[in-house]
Amino acid sequence: MEKTELIKKDMEFVWHPYTQMKDCENMPPIPVKEAKGVKLYDYDGNYYYDTISSWWCNVHGHGHPAIIGAIKEQLDSLEHVLFAGFTHAPAVKLSEKLVEITPSDLTKAFFSDNGSTAVEVALKMSFQYWKNTGKKRKERFLSLDMSYHGDTVGAMSVSGVDLFNKTFEPLFFKGYKAPTPYCYRCPVSKERGDCSIECLEKMEEILRDKAEEIAAIVLEPLLLGAGGMIVYPVEYLKGVWELSRRYDVHLILDEVATGFGRTGKMFACEHAGIQPDFMCLSKGITSGYLPMGVTLTTEAVYKAFYAEHEELKTFYHGHTYTANPIACAAALSSIDLFEKENSLERAAEINDMLKSFLESVSALPAVGDTRCIGVVGAIELVKDKGTKEPFSIKERIGLEIYRRGLSKKLLLRPLGNIIYLFLPLCVTRSEMEDIFQRGQEVLREI
Repeated sequence: MEKTELIKKDMEFVWHPYTQMKDCENMPPIPVKEAKGVKLYDYDGNYYYDTISSWWCNVHGHGHPAIIGAIKEQLDSLEHVLFAGFTHAPAVKLSEKLVEITPSDLTKAFFSDNGSTAVEVALKMSFQYWKNTGKKRKERFLSLDMSYHGDTVGAMSVSGVDLFNKTFEPLFFKGYKAPTPYCYRCPVSKERGDCSIECLEKMEEILRDKAEEIAAIVLEPLLLGAGGMIVYPVEYLKGVWELSRRYDVHLILDEVATGFGRTGKMFACEHAGIQPDFMCLSKGITSGYLPMGVTLTTEAVYKAFYAEHEELKTFYHGHTYTANPIACAAALSSIDLFEKENSLERAAEINDMLKSFLESVSALPAVGDTRCIGVVGAIELVKDKGTKEPFSIKERIGLEIYRRGLSKKLLLRPLGNIIYLFLPLCVTRSEMEDIFQRGQEVLREI
């Protein structure tokens, strides 16, 4: 199908995610013909740097021969089989590998299809755990008021209420929200680097009053993604874990975006040395090659469901494509590449260059704040640096950045007033130099 026909048929038959389709009348979607490494190529031979890792999932670059080879090899023997009453080698090997590389208390892997379902599984497991163990009042969840955990109703219920999900608020189940540790816009009016993590006090207050009805705390460790690429202190994460132990509630860590090297370690929780009760994984688990979600949990949680059938403690949850063998093969290959290609060492180099870039643009008039962790860097644009006044939704600063980025061969998809880079671990030094130079040009134009 040639380019013009493809765009025409797309506009006729396709409804794209997170897109006001009316905008496509003037700015139709760009047809991508192929991709290699950190670059996407359109039908005219133009390339665009995939600076956001195709929505944060591509880890080792597009078209990696090892992952493609693993997928092709698996196709020759088994493409899919139901995962109730049956099993297969790729799922068993991947489960063993995940238990090996995640925190030591996590001993069981439950497969699903994506990040939202991985979170849903953790919510339901935690909820039923307390039922199975006799603490039936523990039915609520505690999360941050700017968090984002997915698009399913349960995941939205534990997310912050904002532009993404406000329409659906009447569908949400009730829970509790603590203020986000947003250092640039501190909820307790402290200055970054001159505080004692006072923002944690509200969460403890909620737990002190409501722990007997709270099943779990749900948290994105160290980096709130869709909430604005908000990077918060390790001390806050460790403090939340300590509170979960003190008040006897589960800690669910949503590592969908932060897992697999994004923060400079394999998993973000390693920075704090903590042991969650649940870890939710997706996105980078297959390096973005195939859909997959996994929820890991502890032996204690698993044993609360292990009983005679008539006790009705079975976890009744599953998906058609649970533990798809091809996706498992892609995940195993991706994880193997971390050792073969020294991916975490690359993350450290990317972080050094990213910090230098952010420092170089921090003095620009519209740059209110810059923040960085691992291979993720964010720039918050403001109308007034003194008052931190944001651009209004009507000004559509994000759309202007997107347009200008494309003109400079950059795929930038801002979160409102937040420009961010979510770089794949395969990006080279020369590619970063080029990306940062082009990024500076976009910012200076703005």
